[in-house]
Amino acid sequence: MEAQGVSTAQLRIGDNIEAWHRGRLFHRGRVTGVVPALELFWILDARTGTRKLLDPEALEIRHVDEAAETASRLEPA
Repeated sequence: MEAQGVSTAQLRIGDNIEAWHRGRLFHRGRVTGVVPALELFWILDARTGTRKLLDPEALEIRHVDEAAETASRLEPA
């Protein structure tokens, strides 16, 4: 799946991404592994600190500027 110009093959370890579904943010984190042949990748989820396997067929993947991600963590919930 390609969303916002990002396909699994374009992801690199260390990229910061957000994964959206139907207008809702489901995951945000840093890419820790990519398997382009299977269209799958792992992130370290910023909210939970756990590793997540994401399927871009079900999600809209967006690159996130690292500064924007840091600022969003500092905002009150």
